[in-house]
Amino acid sequence: MADLKYYDVILKPVITENSMSVLDEKKYTFIVHPTATKAQVKDAVEKMFAGTKVAAVNTMNYDGKPKRRGVHVGSTPKYKKAVVKLTADSKDIEIFQGM
Repeated sequence: MADLKYYDVILKPVITENSMSVLDEKKYTFIVHPTATKAQVKDAVEKMFAGTKVAAVNTMNYDGKPKRRGVHVGSTPKYKKAVVKLTADSKDIEIFQGM
């Protein structure tokens, strides 16, 4: 596969009750590219959101859930989720503010 650029790594933010509850601890959750590494996620966050400094990155791979509609069987797509913890002196990420 081609080399990932920083703007291809982060696909979208995760807006759930659990991810919103850990914003006070400066933890932000994103859906990331399935082949992205922790180092690539760290670089992407620091380049996309000015003034942020990443302290730690935790990643999780999720398999698709089996689904069935009548006789047709399939599954939802698999994805990768990353929880990014920022340092104490880092700026907040503004896309999560006001939610």
